[in-house]
Order: sequence, then C-alpha cells, then structure tokens
Amino acid sequence: MRSEDALANIDVAVLAGGLGTRIRGVLGDTPKVLAPIAGRAFLGHLLDYLSTYGSRRVVLCLGHLADRVTAWLARGDSAGTIDVVCQIEPRPLGTAGALGYVRKELRSSTILVVNGDTFLDADLRAFIASHRLSGAEASVLCVTVEDASRFVRVEIGPDSRVRRFLDKAPGAGTINAGVYLFSAAFLDRFVASGAVSLERDVLEKLPAGTLNAHVAKARFLDIGTPESLATAASVIAGRES
Repeated sequence: MRSEDALANIDVAVLAGGLGTRIRGVLGDTPKVLAPIAGRAFLGHLLDYLSTYGSRRVVLCLGHLADRVTAWLARGDSAGTIDVVCQIEPRPLGTAGALGYVRKELRSSTILVVNGDTFLDADLRAFIASHRLSGAEASVLCVTVEDASRFVRVEIGPDSRVRRFLDKAPGAGTINAGVYLFSAAFLDRFVASGAVSLERDVLEKLPAGTLNAHVAKARFLDIGTPESLATAASVIAGRES
C-alpha cells in the first residue's frame, strides 16, 4: 500500500460541531475548525494532510456556526481532489451521536474518524497497517506528549491493546490523539446503542484488550485553548517545512 493510496477506499468523518467555548474569546464567531493558522483556516491544513494519503471522501460533522464552514468550502479553499460532504446536526448530539447522525454518509467498510480540533503529522499508512494486522474492529492513534495534563492517558499492554484509559495528570504520557479507525460493524453497534460521547460512552467502556493502540512518533496539536492555538502556527509550519 502506497502512502498516497492509504485512504483511497476509506471514508473520513471529521468531528467539527463543538461549541469552542474555551477559545471563543479569541475566535469570536469563527468556528474552531476555521481558526486561522499560518495564513490559512485549520480545516484547509487538515484536508491537505488527508489528501496526501489519497483521501477521496470526507464527511464533516457540523453543528455550531456550520454556515461559516459551508461558506468557506464554497469559496474553494480546500483540497480539490476530495469530495467533502457536510452534515449539520439539528442540536448538539455529542461525538458518538454526531457519528450516528452521519452514518448513512459513511459508505466504506472501514471508517477513519478525526477530531476537528486536533492535528498530528502521523503516518496514516502505518496506522492503517497496524489496524489491519491487529484484527481489531477498532483502533486508536496515540502519541506521547511532554505534558498530558489536558488529555486522557492510555495504558497500553505489550500486545498493543488498550488496557484502560487513565485520568488526566501532569507530566509526560501517552494520550489518545483523537484519531480512530472503526469497522462498519463496530460503528453500527455503538450507533444503535444511543451513545452520546464516543470517549466516555463507547471507548472507555470497552473490555480491556478490545481496542488496538498504535503509538505514532508525531507532532501533536490541539487548538482547544488560547494557549495551544497560539502555538499552532509553529506546529503546522514545522510539518510543511
């Protein structure tokens, strides 16, 4: 599998319906996914990244300020090779609920799910290979960071399976980077359950050893706070240099 073909047959769901309350004072009426970073909307960088791995179809799970996102797309500032489908939830449905709402638009047998306010320059071909070799129905992409105080830590066994998710704590740690691979059957089961939060209602309730973990050596960016947003340009520029 070539890197440029890795996502050719995998639909991508981008969770981008959050309210962005922590950075509203910085962004105002600009949705997080359109935060200006290094001279361009964050979504543009994300779509470019997916395009390098051959992504052909991206479903945007939108909610708050969705009209700003659709207007941005209409202006054409995105990877032209990707078919971008917008689905706007009628009310806040949570991360799992949002995936349920767009389920009909996700047509592939394997689905990549990405948080719309995080970015990491991980090798997605390696992540997909890890998922397939594991035989698991669901995989989580993890990364080690110097300060894990804002993130859910992941305890991983020697078999590369998630043992449990740990509480947030200061110091270095391996965290859930907010990128997942799900089989269609796995997605259907949790959608049918009525789960609201993908993290709390689905992943954290799985029996130990169910979820495959792939730890990537990659720069990680979360634009959810004013502090992290301020460092975003250097991370994006570092990837593109």
